[in-house]
Amino acid sequence: MKKFSLTVLACAVSLTMVFGQNTTQKEEVEYKHSIGASALMLYNFFEDPADYYLLTYGYQLTKKDRVFVEYNTWKYGEPMGTYGHSEELYPGFIRTHGIGIGYQRFHWKGLFTTGQATNFLKQYYDENDAKFQKGYQLYLQLAVGYRLEFFKKRFYIEPAGALKYWPIDTNIPSNFASIAEGTPKTIIEPSLNIGFKF
Repeated sequence: MKKFSLTVLACAVSLTMVFGQNTTQKEEVEYKHSIGASALMLYNFFEDPADYYLLTYGYQLTKKDRVFVEYNTWKYGEPMGTYGHSEELYPGFIRTHGIGIGYQRFHWKGLFTTGQATNFLKQYYDENDAKFQKGYQLYLQLAVGYRLEFFKKRFYIEPAGALKYWPIDTNIPSNFASIAEGTPKTIIEPSLNIGFKF
């Protein structure tokens, strides 16, 4: 029995060393850094734009794991949970500036999931475009998408769908809060990110 146990242990160690070496070679990342943005920023050229801007820096830990930090800003004049379908608009608008951190996991080929948290500083403007109050929002996202890579895998496009949720939203002016009352604190939206790896 002792001889059998030693044989099994020796085989297990040998197999671990053989497959471990192959895994290490497969896990080498050619381009660890990336800079990205949202292709949806093209809407800024249309009438009544949201002034939406997104800039992302990513770092590829392994072939399957990526972390990133991003700057995000936009303005909106209606509750986010009913965006584009709101029955009543705000008496002014909100401009947000946020820094987010996230984790992206690749599961199979280009299929990925992403989790992200963004801290937003919200600036409230009245109907005369005058700033009058600030607030804070915690904005969470879970996304599922697929990465398509081009030009020797240096450039990528990531179409995805994201569930967005804002559990914390502080210091809302009363005239904005009355319009947002009862509206959802979640929304599902498409995203289309592009980027360059180096």
